[in-house]
Amino acid sequence: MRAVGQNDKSRGKRWSPGGLRTGLVVLALAALAPGCGRGGTEVEPAGGQQPLEAPPARALDAYATKLRAAHAARTAAARRWGLKRVPLTAPPPPAKKPAITTRDGFEVDGHRRLDLPPVFTTVPTKDRVVFLTIDDGAEKDPAFLRMTNELRIPYTVFLSDYLAKEDYGYFERMRDAGVGLHNHTLRHPYLPALSHARQKREICGMQKVIEERYGERPALFRPPYGNYDKATLRAAKACGITHVPLWNAEVFADHWEYREWDRSLHPGDIVLSHFRGREDWKGTMPDMVRRFLNKVTAEGYAVGRLEDYL
Repeated sequence: MRAVGQNDKSRGKRWSPGGLRTGLVVLALAALAPGCGRGGTEVEPAGGQQPLEAPPARALDAYATKLRAAHAARTAAARRWGLKRVPLTAPPPPAKKPAITTRDGFEVDGHRRLDLPPVFTTVPTKDRVVFLTIDDGAEKDPAFLRMTNELRIPYTVFLSDYLAKEDYGYFERMRDAGVGLHNHTLRHPYLPALSHARQKREICGMQKVIEERYGERPALFRPPYGNYDKATLRAAKACGITHVPLWNAEVFADHWEYREWDRSLHPGDIVLSHFRGREDWKGTMPDMVRRFLNKVTAEGYAVGRLEDYL
């Protein structure tokens, strides 16, 4: 059986309350426009903010206040964490989810016939979003949790139990903040070397751990090292997995790596990183997030939540 391997947008004549409310929204939106930050900040608001839809008129006053407060908080957080610009706001989740199919060349024998979970590296979307995913759970840096919470940056986690069990509470705090926790096997083996039964134990076993610890059975699975075969996908399907997202780029604390020849980001790209610290990297988890956000923001991308598109 062939194993598939991956390396890892007239002035009115009379005063009216509606006019005041509209004015407040205009002011609030203006506060989000490039160049409108208060003097003295070293953080440049990013260009290309997506347009916001105004809510019903009765809620405009509160909406404007909420917008100003949220932007001020995010600007302050961006400055505090050393970002060059304020991260872009992601568009609303798509009302109709894109059709996810297996990337050409990533299929196994009988993939469609057996209705196996799709294996993909990019989500088909025209939204200028990318998705941050982080694997395994080795490093448990409290600063990473503070940084992503304060900046409100979504990400998706793929856990291996042999590392997560050192501090299940760390990932519980992620779950409570809305982070999706998904399956990366119990012990992170090279799956194509194992029988179907052993692969199933690795995947179903991790499904059980996450469901018991965090209250929800994962729908996403990432095979260790990006390596899988037909038995892997059959086992994953049997364990309740619906999607197998891999990645199109990888970010480290000090550099990027790319799958594509153009060495660029594209709408819908899935970006891989790992839970690592100075023992393994030339930097920390916050260093990695800083490098990630500086690049994607400069290139006009927002960070989306992967689960919202699946």
